[in-house]
Amino acid sequence: MTLQQEIVGNAMQMAVVNLGPGQTVYCEAGKFLFKTANVSMETRLSGPSQGHAQGQGGQGGGMGGMLRQAMGTAMQVGQRALAGESLAFQYFTSQGGEGTVGFAGVLPGEMRALELDGTRAWFAEKDAFVAAESSVEFGIAWQGGRTGRSGGEGFVLEKFTGRGTVIIAGSGNFIDLNPADFGGRIEVDTGCIVAFEEGIQYGVQRIGGLNRQGMMNAVFGGEGLSLATLEGNGRVILQSMTIEGLANALRKAQGGDKQGATGGLFSTHAG
Repeated sequence: MTLQQEIVGNAMQMAVVNLGPGQTVYCEAGKFLFKTANVSMETRLSGPSQGHAQGQGGQGGGMGGMLRQAMGTAMQVGQRALAGESLAFQYFTSQGGEGTVGFAGVLPGEMRALELDGTRAWFAEKDAFVAAESSVEFGIAWQGGRTGRSGGEGFVLEKFTGRGTVIIAGSGNFIDLNPADFGGRIEVDTGCIVAFEEGIQYGVQRIGGLNRQGMMNAVFGGEGLSLATLEGNGRVILQSMTIEGLANALRKAQGGDKQGATGGLFSTHAG
């Protein structure tokens, strides 16, 4: 059953989801806004596939099946903890008729509903996930040591597979691009990536060399030492506001410019 949803609002959008009888949608803890009285709410540590198996008696049956399920849940929770994600999911199921549930992100900005057809996965920045129907699998993708050490933001990504609707959120406004329309490669501020389709190659490159212009870019350009690279043919969603930029703006409004006049390597962060 297709998830019926509507994105509403402007500066900080919300997703209003209409559930059919017995239909389930799940969200990351902290993204729920409201629901109608006939929609049940359950908080679980397990992902949607394990939740379904639990409802079917573990499918394996007996102590062995319960142990495998517990170990699988522990591994999922451990991955989410290492990635800095919420440890639990909230599940909403309409009982005895149609129901409505509302969700929102945590920063001012846009939301987007992505339709997965089972052929391509989607990857998203950490904390982009808002909600999805129960046929969509949520996972953590590790981009590898070299990318993680170089880029920071790109080391941990959320991964969505299966078939159905997943709703994501970002900060500022969204723009959709395809690297194939720009010679096959685009270079992006690492904090501006919201999501991209499987098939897009993600990497991180150093800005310039160890020369005068390279140091000028790093010190005065506000981007630090690295840019993200996106290559291939597929859909990419970027956001106009970075979390670091928003945090710096809020600190400045509170009376202290923690970034300083130069930005880049001279940025400091309150800890």
